[in-house]
Amino acid sequence: MTKTPANVNLPFESIGFATNASGEPQLRGWWIPASSQPHFTAVYLHDQTGNLGDTVDELLPFHDAGLNIFAFDYRGYGQSHFERPSEKRWREDAEFALQYLSGTRHIPASSIILIGRYLGADLALEIAAAHPDLAGIVLEQPDENPTATIFNDPRARLVPAHLLVGDRWDTNATASNLLIPSLWIYWAPASMTALEGEAPQTYRSVPARKTIVWLSKSLDDEQQYSSSLSAFLDQLQKPAK
Repeated sequence: MTKTPANVNLPFESIGFATNASGEPQLRGWWIPASSQPHFTAVYLHDQTGNLGDTVDELLPFHDAGLNIFAFDYRGYGQSHFERPSEKRWREDAEFALQYLSGTRHIPASSIILIGRYLGADLALEIAAAHPDLAGIVLEQPDENPTATIFNDPRARLVPAHLLVGDRWDTNATASNLLIPSLWIYWAPASMTALEGEAPQTYRSVPARKTIVWLSKSLDDEQQYSSSLSAFLDQLQKPAK
């Protein structure tokens, strides 16, 4: 863990949660309070590489947008308990995070937004589809078929790959069950315009209100990201006090 929110002047609290039978926390995370009275709390689900220390800069736009942030490492990452990561364990860990917010912080589901990046976005999609009481979801570059790398590898023919690998990440099927508002953010080549960027099948499968934003890795990406996020939050139904 090479960085914490303190490196970018954000106050935070280190959290241990999801205790085992011995009372030891299995997961470690950060609680980063909003600088003013927030309407929503974001659960940040990072990608499949690195750990919380690599997410510090990624969390800044959400704090700037006025959100509380709860970010954590899955088991097998960072300071969380070591277990081999899997789709099943990731889902369990995300559920533990929601239970922590509701049971310990007393934050209602209607005030919670899921934010996922890369494979973390696929996870956020699965969790959001199972929790229609959440406020909304933000997905950054979700992977439509993350297991293709494994099953399309020629070496996979030498072993029973589909039996050995339990992960499936069926994003299209999951997206068809998403009933809460969603913001989808994709990074496209600089030569591609928003009109040229065809919406992925996963996005098209969503029946609920949705918005897609194409970023081109240009100098105005930060501003466009910020304005898209603010517009999305403004459209969400504010939870009752």
